[in-house]
Amino acid sequence: MNWLITLMGLSVAGLIAAGVYLELRPRPLPKALPRWLKGGVLANVLAFGVGLAGVLFLGVEQVMAQEVVAGGVREISLGLGLAIIGVGLPTALAAIGAGIALGPVGSAALAVIAEKPEMFGRTLIYLGLAEGIAIYGLVMSILLLGKI
Repeated sequence: MNWLITLMGLSVAGLIAAGVYLELRPRPLPKALPRWLKGGVLANVLAFGVGLAGVLFLGVEQVMAQEVVAGGVREISLGLGLAIIGVGLPTALAAIGAGIALGPVGSAALAVIAEKPEMFGRTLIYLGLAEGIAIYGLVMSILLLGKI
């Protein structure tokens, strides 16, 4: 498990180094980034994703392998902590997705309302549909929390 955490730390350090490189050597928009930089960033993102998935899977395995203790104070182990993080991920990712969806939908809704104020009700429906994504993620987290 420690090697996965080390892999994730190194990939984050690589992404930070790429960000510092791009900050210190800015390029005009038409110029393409160096090929090695694109490959390095992609490799770091993939390494972080693999490490995160491995830590989550191994953490859930540790939680499921423990015996249930009846009564008493329950200690939070590394596996239980990672399982709780895994339970929170659906809400987090759904909220990010809803935020990405609400940006264009909200700006388009404001543009429509500026031209035709009678369209206000319809635009609220579209905004509610985009916000529903976050509610689905919250429901999934609540259902998963019952499994721990």
